[in-house]
Formats: sequence, structure tokens, C-alpha cells
Amino acid sequence: QLQASGGGLVQAGGSLRLSCAASGFNFRYHNIGWFRQVPGKEREGVACISSTTRSSAYYADSVKGRFTISRDSAKNTVYLQMNSLKTEDTAVYYCAADFEDFSVSGCRAHRYDYWGQGTEVTVSS
Repeated sequence: QLQASGGGLVQAGGSLRLSCAASGFNFRYHNIGWFRQVPGKEREGVACISSTTRSSAYYADSVKGRFTISRDSAKNTVYLQMNSLKTEDTAVYYCAADFEDFSVSGCRAHRYDYWGQGTEVTVSS
């Protein structure tokens, strides 16, 4: 089970940190991704991090330099630090896990098998 938290309302330019906690399995061997979705649009891969056996990360161009994904294996938690937030970052954010090689799954939502519930992020102008 994956539990996403940390969403909320923030002004443009502000920061939020999302957390994705796993229970029932040790996801150090899983790729973990953060995805977001707004009504009427497809779910978008925001940032994804590979399992600890391979140190890789992917960021969507729209968030590079502003968002950082990190993993705390001791806490079985993955974080998404979001800085310099923009109104266009407003979305429901989901975390997901995948057991494939990162070269296969990357940050493509349809490759991820295990999903948490979403946490809503609203950035006001």
C-alpha cells in the first residue's frame, strides 16, 4: 500500500514537500514515481526515481530545477520537494511503484503497477 500526503494550498513561488510512504512491502527494490493529473488531461510523469540497485532519476522538463525526488529507505518513504511552485503545478499528485528495470518503465504512468491515493496541490497566484 502506498500513502501519499503533503498536498495543500500554497502561493506561487512557495514550496511543498510530498511524501509517499509504503507499507506491507519494502520498496527499495521498486522504482517510485510521482505523477500528476488535472481534469481532462492524461496523467503526467513528474519525477521518478529508480530502485536503490540503480541510481537514476527522471524529471519532466516542466519541473527540472524546481522539484527534487529523494528516497529514505530507512523510512520506506519517497519525497517530492517542490520549490518555486507555479499555478500550472496545480493538480492531484499520485505516487506509484514499479518493479521493472528503470530503463523500461522510466516515468511512464502506464508502466507503474501500484498506486496510492492522490494528494491535491493547489498553487494560487
